Amino acid sequence: QVQLVESGGGLVQPGGSLRLSCAASGFTLEAHAIGWFRQVPGKEREAVSCISSSDGGTYYGDSVKGRFTISRDNAKNTVYLHMNSLKFEDTAVYYCAAAQEYRLCVLHVSLYDVWGQGTQVTVSS
Repeated sequence: QVQLVESGGGLVQPGGSLRLSCAASGFTLEAHAIGWFRQVPGKEREAVSCISSSDGGTYYGDSVKGRFTISRDNAKNTVYLHMNSLKFEDTAVYYCAAAQEYRLCVLHVSLYDVWGQGTQVTVSS
C-alpha cells in the first residue's frame, strides 16, 4: 500500500524551530518529486517546498525562503522539512505529497497523487 505519514508538528513559540518528517511506505521517495504544502481554513493549499528526485534540486516559497530547508534521507525513505525562525503566519496544517509522474519539482497541487494525512503546526506565544 502506497502511503505517506507526516509527524513532528506541534505548538512552538515565535522564533522557534520544528522538524517535520514524511515517511513513505509502498514506494521509494527518491524516485519522485516530493513536496510540502500547507493549508489554513478558508484558504487554498499552498506549496511550501519541493525536492526533485533527479538532481536533488529544491524549491522554496517566498514566504519561507531562508527559514525552511527540505532534505531527504534515502536510507530511511523519509523527507524532512526543517523549519526555523517560525512566525505566527506559519500556523497551518502541513502535508507532504508525492508526484509519482514527475522527477523534477512541480508546484501545482493537482500534480501530486499521494498525500499524507497532515500535521498541525501552531506558532503561538
